[in-house]
Amino acid sequence: MKDKVKKVFNDLASVYEHGIDQDSLYNSEYERPAMLKQLPEDLSGKKVLDAGCAAGWYTQKLLERGADVIATDISPDMVEATQRRVKEQAKVLCMDLEAAPLPFLDCSFDYIVSSLTLHYINDWERIFREFKRILKPKGKLLFSIHHPITDITWKEHPKYFSTELIIDTWNKEGNLYEVPFYRRPLQDVFNITLQYFSIQQVVEPQPTVTFKEKNPKGFEKLMKRPQFLIIDAHN
Repeated sequence: MKDKVKKVFNDLASVYEHGIDQDSLYNSEYERPAMLKQLPEDLSGKKVLDAGCAAGWYTQKLLERGADVIATDISPDMVEATQRRVKEQAKVLCMDLEAAPLPFLDCSFDYIVSSLTLHYINDWERIFREFKRILKPKGKLLFSIHHPITDITWKEHPKYFSTELIIDTWNKEGNLYEVPFYRRPLQDVFNITLQYFSIQQVVEPQPTVTFKEKNPKGFEKLMKRPQFLIIDAHN
């Protein structure tokens, strides 16, 4: 699974670096505004881990808000894309979040931000233990994942209460990419998180007005069934 995820995101790195910020409304006008709303405008003096940085969009935004950022991704090509984006402003590491222990000291970070990454990881308990260890007391873990209610429609014979591997096919710039990820029941999302953190807020994001103007059908679809789920949790 890890090798498949690494390969497909190596293949997608150029797409993410050069096109997705402008071309994907699901990112620019849906997930990202909702995530950023959960973070302070001023992060000066705060140390933030961008856990699953892709091509570095969040890394750049966190830097613009004054944060001291360390960014990580399992894909070497995504790491290189992030490095090109932020230059020397942030430390960017190629690493597997499932590797334990993570190479950070206890109580190192004020915030961990993980955008659309954790659904590529099967064992949440290991990574959440590590996130708890490296977060400062009262630190924040903010993460977004695919919404389990939407993901279950991908399976012909779904088993809702199981953690299931799903293979999605993405069409990017005329090329098809098979992207594997895990869907887990909503109770597992909440209960595993609650083993390690207190949940402050659960957000089912709504698309922006710009999304509605550019893609009315997609807007209506998202208003009927959310694509993503955001959890704001504290140490």
